[in-house]
Amino acid sequence: MADLEAFRAAARGWLEANCPPSMRTPAPDDEVVWGGRRARFKNPDSKLWLERMAERGWTVPTWPKAYGGGGLSPSEARILEEEMRRLDCRSPLQSFGIWMLGPVLLEYGSEAQKQEHLPKIARGEIRWCQGYSEPEAGSDLAGLKTRAVPQGEHFLVNGHKIWTSYANFADWIFCLVRTDPMAKKHDGISFILIDMDDPGVRTRPIRLISGSSPFCETFIENVRVPMANLVGGLNNGWTIAKKLLEHERKMIASIGERQRGADRPLAEIAKRYVGERQGAIADEVLRDRIVQQEIDQRAFRLTQRRATEEAKGGSPGPASAMLKYYGTELNKRKFELLLACAGTQALGWEGPGFAPDELRIAREWLRSKGNSIEGGTSEVQLNVIAKRVLGLPD
Repeated sequence: MADLEAFRAAARGWLEANCPPSMRTPAPDDEVVWGGRRARFKNPDSKLWLERMAERGWTVPTWPKAYGGGGLSPSEARILEEEMRRLDCRSPLQSFGIWMLGPVLLEYGSEAQKQEHLPKIARGEIRWCQGYSEPEAGSDLAGLKTRAVPQGEHFLVNGHKIWTSYANFADWIFCLVRTDPMAKKHDGISFILIDMDDPGVRTRPIRLISGSSPFCETFIENVRVPMANLVGGLNNGWTIAKKLLEHERKMIASIGERQRGADRPLAEIAKRYVGERQGAIADEVLRDRIVQQEIDQRAFRLTQRRATEEAKGGSPGPASAMLKYYGTELNKRKFELLLACAGTQALGWEGPGFAPDELRIAREWLRSKGNSIEGGTSEVQLNVIAKRVLGLPD
């Protein structure tokens, strides 16, 4: 315990000395750092903050130092997170490489793959996207048809992925492909890494009802992928896919903590529009709903922490389905409450009469509806919980 308190004091001192003042404010959308070959930094402090955190290994605090991490224990990493939250420090780097691919490479990757990719992920030098879903393989992911045909020292890959988040900005894609079309559908899948700079890879953004285009179609045509980019062995992709989905679901479960709507407490927003009486929200029904939401969010965060501790810093396991299901449903409810708080001022789309933060509410409310679809629908999560957590029969 004394060692942890010493670490807390040291971490607090380092953060106070090294986190620029502008990095202690909510990040506007155009200042969120995703890194990559084409990274641009609107705020120079964002680049400075990333470099300082990466040098210390604190973009990936629990990864081994040999791969660019901080080598911290889960307890130390939690303390670091608490101290960053206390100072309102921004996350220095948002990354699918950190949230999803990195943990898989640590478990299944070869030493050469770890040395090649993990330090670049930790430093924000490479940006990854995920090639899983296909037009005819969404919830039935194992029905994918993208083919990778072994040809000597490389695979020849052809296929079509969809709902590929930020593919148009990514440098590399981690991809599920079919390498044995004669095997049972779960058995003939492999997990490979593809450089998006290959001329046979192209993307097409998908415009959403919210007006944004965070997802893409990704077309892969006659792309030669070195055998060295195969992770975990031939036809072992489904095992890796399930493990990566556990990490993805854990990440999506925490999405509410990273969205712009989480910048200010609901009670503060409600007082702005509904008014207050003796320091409390004037509308008693709305006040009760907000209190219940805050209690549920607090309980959820504590449950996430308990699940992490029980996993002892390892893979989240089937509990990720529970966290993903409840976290996304909780996040959708939060945006319903935001609309209730702001009333008609939350219904603006463009034009005069609405503040910039009000124009975001409707878009973010619409976007939140996708939380219970991406990474596996809520119905899929309930099936996983029934089978793998409760042990119920098919």
